[in-house]
Amino acid sequence: MSILHAKTPIRPPYVDLHIHSTASDGSLSPLQIVKTAENVGLRAIAITDHDTIEGSLEALRHQHSTDVEILSGIEISAGVDSGTMHLLGYLIHLDDVSLRQTLKVVQEARANRNIEIIRKLQDLGVDINFDEVSKVSGGGQIGRPHIAQVLVHKGAVHSIDEAFRKFLKKGRPAYIERYRLLPDEAIQTILQAGGVPVLAHPFTLDAKTEGELDRLLADLKQAGLKGVEVYYPAHGPELTAQYERLAHSHGLLITGGTDFHGTVTSGVNIGVGRGDLRVPYRLVEELKRSAT
Repeated sequence: MSILHAKTPIRPPYVDLHIHSTASDGSLSPLQIVKTAENVGLRAIAITDHDTIEGSLEALRHQHSTDVEILSGIEISAGVDSGTMHLLGYLIHLDDVSLRQTLKVVQEARANRNIEIIRKLQDLGVDINFDEVSKVSGGGQIGRPHIAQVLVHKGAVHSIDEAFRKFLKKGRPAYIERYRLLPDEAIQTILQAGGVPVLAHPFTLDAKTEGELDRLLADLKQAGLKGVEVYYPAHGPELTAQYERLAHSHGLLITGGTDFHGTVTSGVNIGVGRGDLRVPYRLVEELKRSAT
């Protein structure tokens, strides 16, 4: 049974506020995502592609033909000293001029980085070229997962995970740093576009203690952060409880989503993650009340 037509026993009013499409590094088009959300009975979704609003724009063109509520969204990478930081932006104004200008700069940096990664792989003796990667992306924004897919297809590695472990993750021989907004710049970009900035999957920050994360959240709130992604497939009960506790202590909104990428991340399905994720619709209502 295909991802598109799979039926999962979800009852409204559940939502998925972290989904990637072919506009960045997902394997389903925005329309396929909307149809899948219909099939599994979700009440609302947000397509949050990396550093691009094209997935959201395309999905919203189908709002009139679906009962699934579609929230505009994006996921912006921010530069930090350790770990990785991603900021989700919800209910952004997709026609905001400043947002579009900022994303253009980020996208150009991403494109230049892809070329450098491919050159590094070639220098390492890997048979790969830009046209192959572009074809895999389907015309969307190219990212490291597309490069990883080509490496798997050509037999250089056995899996996407191996591609990252061997070549593409930080510290590996084909990794290239790229320009990223500072956290406060990313937050302000979302706020200025009328959106709600939310810290995605906090565990990727590699905070050593809850106290360290607590201090970081205080700094981010001072910069304008409005929420934390608490419900997420990789969090587990302990982290979920910790993030929920921290969100409440800082007066931050709670959100959740699957980080669905389609075939790129096997075993993670829209709406349910690895089977047990349930994100209630009331979180969307709280996001709306917080939007400027």
